[in-house]
Amino acid sequence: MGWFKRSPWMLHYNATSCNGCDIELIASLTPLYDLERFGIINTGNPKHADIFAVTGSVNEKSRQVLLNLYDQMPNPKVVVAVGICATSGCVFQDCYNVLGGIDKVLPVDVYIPGCAARPESIIDGVLKACEILDEKYKQQNRERRERS
Repeated sequence: MGWFKRSPWMLHYNATSCNGCDIELIASLTPLYDLERFGIINTGNPKHADIFAVTGSVNEKSRQVLLNLYDQMPNPKVVVAVGICATSGCVFQDCYNVLGGIDKVLPVDVYIPGCAARPESIIDGVLKACEILDEKYKQQNRERRERS
């Protein structure tokens, strides 16, 4: 676990879910599952976040909010699609107001399937996101050294 030089902060946004995945995501932060034991901290400020966890499918109204939150996050950043609605749009994918999964709007790094996604899966996905974040930090540092 060499990527814990600092605690990664996670921002959660509900794009239009039924709240099943939101409940499971919050459950992963409770003492029973304790995602924070790995150093991950939940934040409400995108300017402090490293990991962007999104639940629910994307519609035209949530599209702009997702883009605004994503643009406010500092680089490097990782996007996690939590639940089948966020990954593909699920049963709502053919609805007139649903664009699909969040990968229609943002570049997704980790997909966590499930309806609703289980806390164990969410923890695995967030830890995978931390590994990807570490690789992005290393890449960013290499690029800085090459420019110097």
